[in-house]
Amino acid sequence: MRLLSAVVFGFVLLSAPSAWSASCGNGPGGFEAWKQAFIANSQSYGLKQRVVESSLKNVKYSKKVVSLDRNQKSFKLSFNQFYAKRVNNAMIRRGKQLGKTYARIFRGIEKKYGVPAPIILSIWGLETNYGSFSGNMPVLQSLATLAYDCRRSDFFTAELIAALTIVQSRDMQPAEMKGAWAGELGQTQFLATSYVRYAVDYDRDGRKDLIRSIPDVLASTANYLAQKGWRRGQGWGPGTANYNVLKQWNKASVYVETISVMAGQISE
Repeated sequence: MRLLSAVVFGFVLLSAPSAWSASCGNGPGGFEAWKQAFIANSQSYGLKQRVVESSLKNVKYSKKVVSLDRNQKSFKLSFNQFYAKRVNNAMIRRGKQLGKTYARIFRGIEKKYGVPAPIILSIWGLETNYGSFSGNMPVLQSLATLAYDCRRSDFFTAELIAALTIVQSRDMQPAEMKGAWAGELGQTQFLATSYVRYAVDYDRDGRKDLIRSIPDVLASTANYLAQKGWRRGQGWGPGTANYNVLKQWNKASVYVETISVMAGQISE
């Protein structure tokens, strides 16, 4: 899910950018001092200091994360090129099979959220190949590094606070939080702020687990789209209201079109 997430914690996150922008840095030298200051001020963000201190205890500045942030590749391929690179017949077949395997869950999700299985399957397949690989980078280390780094400190400070909120709510332990370099989590790659706002405990085990619980993954993805305005029972092709909702999942036009077309193929 590559998009700028909405601010979700009221005044807590609204205060984050102004509070921390002056503390950012452009190299590893000041990171430890920044981290200790962040820990000391954690209560102002609605976080328990002991939770933050424990969660960030072994977090170090990551030159790798900064390098990845500086060298992002934009979507320069045409739709046909992108689709051919990211989607194949095996993925479509796998999507169809998973639709059957989890048919009961998908029926319940569509009844509750109005989002059909092919759309969720398409996103699931594109983001992590149906959960096969959701990233192995320590999310708290990535987010702390990017929150400290001056390039996008405001944005990633909010994401770091959200990630620590997930820990504080006991939905995940710090060691479990592995994901993409920019902090995306789970089988459909939620940003931490989106996790806090849209993740649901669909299997009712007491945790919103987007890493291991497939019911939670699928329902949370549907909830995200529903909250963004998905229209029940309508199509999702270009020009439709639902296609515009997909644009809020990912800003890249080729990615949105790929979700739409792949979902159509899965539904056949």
